[in-house]
Amino acid sequence: MAGHKPLAKKLRLIKRTKQNRRIPVWVVLKTNRKVIQNLRRRNWRRTKLKL
Repeated sequence: MAGHKPLAKKLRLIKRTKQNRRIPVWVVLKTNRKVIQNLRRRNWRRTKLKL
């Protein structure tokens, strides 16, 4: 990927990076382990972004 990215593309990448994290422990405790994992978690090798 290019070193110099357009700002809009950079912002989209930042948003996807923020979405791609685990669910906090307090959410698991609050829901009594009904919500354990993030179903929308993405791996950089398996699934590529459509930007």
